[in-house]
Amino acid sequence: SLVISVWNRKGDLRDNLRAIEAQTVQPDEVIVVDNCSKDGTPEMVRAEFPRVKLICMPHSAYGACVMFNVGFASAGGEFVGILDDDVVLGPRFVEDMLAKFATEPETTAILSPKVIEPEMPDWYKDSPAVNTERYLATFRGCGSMARHAAIKKAGYYDIRFFIFGNERDLTTRLLNQGYRAKTVPSIEVFHKAPFGMRHGKRSLYYHVRNFWLYAYKYAPWSMVLGFPFAFVFKKLGGTKKGKGGEIADAVGTIGLFENIRSVKWGFWICVKASLASLWHLPYCIKHRQVCKHEDFELPLK
Repeated sequence: SLVISVWNRKGDLRDNLRAIEAQTVQPDEVIVVDNCSKDGTPEMVRAEFPRVKLICMPHSAYGACVMFNVGFASAGGEFVGILDDDVVLGPRFVEDMLAKFATEPETTAILSPKVIEPEMPDWYKDSPAVNTERYLATFRGCGSMARHAAIKKAGYYDIRFFIFGNERDLTTRLLNQGYRAKTVPSIEVFHKAPFGMRHGKRSLYYHVRNFWLYAYKYAPWSMVLGFPFAFVFKKLGGTKKGKGGEIADAVGTIGLFENIRSVKWGFWICVKASLASLWHLPYCIKHRQVCKHEDFELPLK
């Protein structure tokens, strides 16, 4: 089952669905969850892709986590593709993902491809770390595939995250249950979103707030308290190659410092997001399970 969430991206979704139609191995089902788009997206799906299972949300206030969870819960496949609306799959994506899963142990819950994006610098794209199969602390949520039973057991996405950072949260719950996520750079997808962190107040707010929710739930308190100092010390968040050449497992926070500087009142948005995270502290403590798995790491690269 391939699950796609969409909101007002008719053209991007059309390209996505056409790429799915061109797959060498066709999925058993394609599920599109539409967040009450007003640009004709659901009408386009019904007219041009009648075999797609379309689920229309009653209003547009839902976050990506809810939308994907609706799609996951509706999926009947043993494997579930997790696709953003603006991703374009290579023609062998389904075939190669299933073939790779067939060689992996049952504990490999998620396979994450190499994602090619506009403005992606060569130092990142050609990095040995990016191009080597390895286990991850998170996965690329725009175009990965998962064992359905594993992510269902883990509870799918935590809807409190709304958007951004939900992949790292889900991966950590999988790690706590003995599963792992793995990158497979031999499988590539194209993602239309520019490389690095999405710019704007909304992105900055949720990236910062959701990091704290994640840290409250899984990191030792010494790491939680020490993270701001480690973050500043390492001068994280730049889109230029770091002094140590470190490569992040996901690129969602690359460019964070640039975003803080470019967004009006960026620093205060970070403060507001950090304070807002405290509202969720009782929930996080209730669900707190410190992760001791070898793959676990805070986003310090």
